[in-house]
Amino acid sequence: MAAPSMKERQACWGARDEYWKCLDDNTEDASKCKKLRSSFESSCPQQWIKYFDKRRDYLKFKEKFEAGDFQPSKMTAKS
Repeated sequence: MAAPSMKERQACWGARDEYWKCLDDNTEDASKCKKLRSSFESSCPQQWIKYFDKRRDYLKFKEKFEAGDFQPSKMTAKS
């Protein structure tokens, strides 16, 4: 697989940013972002999508943790 060109990278990042913004704006109903998710998947290499998905999960966890909103699960608290 060849590395994406600068134009392809910019298209991928733009699609990712639009999708993430939609998720932030629609925290209660992520189904509203299906078209943007599809655009994100078609604009980015599969490995990048996997990385960006994990990165978003981590950033959201970090945000909650730093704000003091993180609550460990009952299973975690018992161990």
